[in-house]
Amino acid sequence: METIHENSNNNVEDEDDMTGDAKWQKDAADQNFDYMFKLLIIGNSSVGKTSFLFRYADDSFTSAFVSTVGIDFKVKTVFRHDKRVKLQIWDTAGQERYRTITTAYYRGAMGFILMYDITNEESFNSVQDWVTQIKTYSWDNAQVILVGNKCDMEEERVVSTERGMQLAEQLGVEFYETSAKENIYVKAVFERLVDIICDKMSESLDSEPAMLAGGARGQRLTEQPQGNSTTNCNC
Repeated sequence: METIHENSNNNVEDEDDMTGDAKWQKDAADQNFDYMFKLLIIGNSSVGKTSFLFRYADDSFTSAFVSTVGIDFKVKTVFRHDKRVKLQIWDTAGQERYRTITTAYYRGAMGFILMYDITNEESFNSVQDWVTQIKTYSWDNAQVILVGNKCDMEEERVVSTERGMQLAEQLGVEFYETSAKENIYVKAVFERLVDIICDKMSESLDSEPAMLAGGARGQRLTEQPQGNSTTNCNC
């Protein structure tokens, strides 16, 4: 998948701050793309969401990131099957006190990267709570990939790959273990999420590129097994 960097970021600290919404509207008005996908990275604080986004958007990594305040985003354009797809990727704060702000941005999201830290049991146990947030605040057509991050820290692992696989299977979503630090499967996660969204759109829309209208029909999260999930890890 060929990519074009067109990175932007913005920090939204207050619910009344409309800068983020204005930038989203500006991007939507720019018609130099075939589709626009709004993606969110969610999960507990300190699981590596910001590092994950910077690795994908800028191919950079630093361990010096502080906790995200409110919500940030970057823009990146990719090509899939001769289609120009603009991705607006939102990095959400994991702390509870920002939940009211961040859940407001769930609306209209086409895809979610739901992330936990394989060295943090609490972050894994919170996945179900984040699933509830998705169900409550997003559209039924939103696509989700479960990501166990920091798989380079094998000696500190407390959540086994098997447990991640089992949870993904229960939720009916695909699963990856990744490392932003070592750049393991970061690009693959985003590319796969884009492919899933495009595939769902092609199933339901033959001609109308109704990306901004949210025309794609997606898979709803479930708490019951739905067959095998796709698992990826080379750690």
